[in-house]
Amino acid sequence: MSAGTIIVIAKEPLAGRVKTRLQTEFTPHEAAALARASLIDTLTAVRATPAERHVLALDGTSGSWLPDGYSVIAQRGGGLDERLAAAFEDAYAGTPMLLVGMDTPQVTPALLGSDWSGYDAVLGLTEDGGYWCLGLREPDRRALIGVPMSTEHTGADQLARLESLGYRVKLLPPLRDMDTPPDAAAIAAAYPDLRLSRLHRRLQHAAHPAVLFEKALEGGRIVATGPDGRMVPGLSEVDRWRAPADAVDRIALSRCEGPVLDIGCGPGRIVTALAEQGIPALGVDISAHAVRLTTDRGAAALRRAVQEPLPGEGRWGSVLLMDGNIGIGGAPGVLLQRCAELVRPNGVVLVEVDPDDGLDDAGAIVLRSASGRRSRPLPWARVGSRAIIGHARAAGLLATEDWRTGDRAFLTFRRADVEPRSLAHLVR
Repeated sequence: MSAGTIIVIAKEPLAGRVKTRLQTEFTPHEAAALARASLIDTLTAVRATPAERHVLALDGTSGSWLPDGYSVIAQRGGGLDERLAAAFEDAYAGTPMLLVGMDTPQVTPALLGSDWSGYDAVLGLTEDGGYWCLGLREPDRRALIGVPMSTEHTGADQLARLESLGYRVKLLPPLRDMDTPPDAAAIAAAYPDLRLSRLHRRLQHAAHPAVLFEKALEGGRIVATGPDGRMVPGLSEVDRWRAPADAVDRIALSRCEGPVLDIGCGPGRIVTALAEQGIPALGVDISAHAVRLTTDRGAAALRRAVQEPLPGEGRWGSVLLMDGNIGIGGAPGVLLQRCAELVRPNGVVLVEVDPDDGLDDAGAIVLRSASGRRSRPLPWARVGSRAIIGHARAAGLLATEDWRTGDRAFLTFRRADVEPRSLAHLVR
């Protein structure tokens, strides 16, 4: 005997509502995309399994991801135990039913069509202590109501409940749920032809750089490498971004004249240090999380790209490009021209450069996370002191100081008393 009705119980794959545990590695939209792919794989396998009816018990609204051949019923009830019991009741058509979740995309028609003649119920456990399927001959709320859900012992508790009712239970092979990033990676590696697996590979190998920056700001580890495979200083030093300003930072900040604009402020250690000294300062960053971390420290920050209009243009006493941020956009000359527009006449532009004085590399970089994700190429420049002096001169900035402390190198420029050459000339 196999099921006459196969039920898939699922939640509409909307960003922020599904797979929140995947968001330690993926954005809410990426997690939702993985959930959608997993659901489609599951629905496809179920649809390919012979049965009288294929039913989707849905929390939400169906979309283009739903294949033909399904009857859709709305979930009802409070907790998951109530919604499972209701799904069996609402889908019952007088024949045995098998209910499966949306989190085991590796399920096959062979598993779903298993013969459980001679048994009252069928149960497929998951490796994390839950279960991926439950089959009943007819609805029975006693079998579900009050079973603790989403625990490490839900599967064992469900089996105990069935057996306490006198049910003879057939156990199907255990499967791995896709709940966490390691789960997704393991399933993708073991079942490479799944829709989920193809999407996972794309997300692993072509993440948006901002995603990995955001995860680094949350405490994850990233490494930035150039085309030569060499680690890019500054961008790989996540611990320094997140820590308070150190002695070298404070030496650099002693050159500043207020008010100060910190471009690419990250989590705000520089802006915070300036504020503690009573120097007016503003950080700008394209990362909403970086801005939030800065303001949580009590400092001022604005989510804005440096190329966009900024407060106080032409009136800043100092503009900072710390931690290798001279590389932003891969065009140091254009970035320095923008700094010259932002700073007041004779104001300071302070730039942290690569310790290699002769380096002048505008090749893209790649960010890599500890879990194996890597970004698509990000335009970035790595420049040493000799190259940056030439770029600055073209932007109307004159070098006034060149110094290094430990393994970090800095230059200070002042805006010349002449109009900087036009941005159009620099990018022509």
